[in-house]
Amino acid sequence: MKLAIPMDEKRFDSNVAESFGRAPYILIYDQETSESLFFDNLAATSRGGAGIKAAQMVIDKGANALLAPRLGQNAADVLKAANINVYKTIGGSAKDNVEAFVAGKLNLLDDIHAGYHNHNPGGR
Repeated sequence: MKLAIPMDEKRFDSNVAESFGRAPYILIYDQETSESLFFDNLAATSRGGAGIKAAQMVIDKGANALLAPRLGQNAADVLKAANINVYKTIGGSAKDNVEAFVAGKLNLLDDIHAGYHNHNPGGR
């Protein structure tokens, strides 16, 4: 299974980003190989639709699940259409969250927010 995680830094031991669509990087962690691949989130600086674009990137990279602290409705709809479950992170690093996921300790994210529509990249 491949897990997608929004990240502020390109390090497996760094904290998960607070924002999915505006995270600078998306980590794709492959459970089978324990490989961590970091991708620039080109949606992060978009004037609008960052969540949708980031969700499409997760789909294109072959992720089976997303681990994130929160998610906007538009991104959630895109991921749901692709049958990708979203799990709420517990805080801490990507490593901590992958371990929690493997142990069955992460819950499905059900608190989806309306999204941010002020089109101000980085100004949250």
